[in-house]
Amino acid sequence: MNLHDVIVRCISHATANVFTTMMGVELRPGEVSVETGTPESNDGVVALIGLAGTWTGAGMISCTPALACRIYSQMLMTESTAVDEDVLDAVAELTNMIIGSVKTDLEEHLGPLGLSIPTVVFGRNFRTRSAATSEWIAMRFHWDDECLLVRLCLTRSERPAFSHLPPVAHGCVVDV
Repeated sequence: MNLHDVIVRCISHATANVFTTMMGVELRPGEVSVETGTPESNDGVVALIGLAGTWTGAGMISCTPALACRIYSQMLMTESTAVDEDVLDAVAELTNMIIGSVKTDLEEHLGPLGLSIPTVVFGRNFRTRSAATSEWIAMRFHWDDECLLVRLCLTRSERPAFSHLPPVAHGCVVDV
């Protein structure tokens, strides 16, 4: 199994599916790259979501403020011309759907993975960094003249997955 190819396929499938299903939009897939080292500074909206299990890492979606407003408008069928709490919530939900779908697809290859809740940042000239790894697989998607960037980084966990959790039976914690 070539993990890079599996991740690219999962990102491509999840992003296209979420945009088609939730917004009726077909994105044009763009370039795929591997990003290492210090990330470039960001201007716009970035949503991060953590992954944990036998592999750990993070997923990230970033876009311009204009694209964030367009995503919100298309998802909720109402206009937005400025980034506000509702727009940030829409980008967080989009991130949850895309990276959640990638996670589900990756579990077939990597075993069970947990997913955190998304964190969304909006601003200018800021940097993001994950302690999990310094290598991100990045895939660009184009919606007309706007670009959505989906990134994922994964590294094999040094600790056994979910070893600190007690057994669960039908949603209830079982004493051991």
